Amino acid sequence: MIVLDASVLIAHLDSTDAHHARATELLLSVVGDELAVSPITMSEVLVGPARAQRLRDVQAALRRLDVHTVALTDDAPARLSQLRATTSLRLPGCCVLLSAENAGAALATFDEQLAATGSGLGFEVRTS
Repeated sequence: MIVLDASVLIAHLDSTDAHHARATELLLSVVGDELAVSPITMSEVLVGPARAQRLRDVQAALRRLDVHTVALTDDAPARLSQLRATTSLRLPGCCVLLSAENAGAALATFDEQLAATGSGLGFEVRTS
């Protein structure tokens, strides 16, 4: 399983994004792997489409990619606060790490700080 950061999905879904080709290439390289996101990441991905009145289209595209949401556990608030306190990551990045940890998964991101922190914590990190 690979837990995706919003940066990957946003770039893939927007052909004008500077990282679109890179995101599409990354997703093609992991065909056959289960793809997942945290609920917070999914919300981040859907904000732009909601503003543009394209929410249903993007949700359909995410279903075609077979991206699943990894539920946060009851101890998520404490665990997220610990990650936030011990890393310099913002909360959305902490959600990606926690989801990858909960799922025993690799993570994929274009966020250099998240990639470095994830690698430092022992996660397999995909950036391309």
